[in-house]
Amino acid sequence: MKIEAMRDMNEQELNNEVLKLKQELFNLRFQHVTGQLDNPNQMKSLKKDIARLKTVIREKQLQAEA
Repeated sequence: MKIEAMRDMNEQELNNEVLKLKQELFNLRFQHVTGQLDNPNQMKSLKKDIARLKTVIREKQLQAEA
């Protein structure tokens, strides 16, 4: 997901997206442990997307405080 698209979302949409990606990451970890995961790099990219979303959420919180 692109950072520009993330910045266009409201805070509730961002939180929902974080929850969705965390669930997907959980499923990928489960597949990795059972040996069914084809591309382990997916986990890395999901973690980065979650971090980007959390960064945008924090930016919006700081803007609201100012």
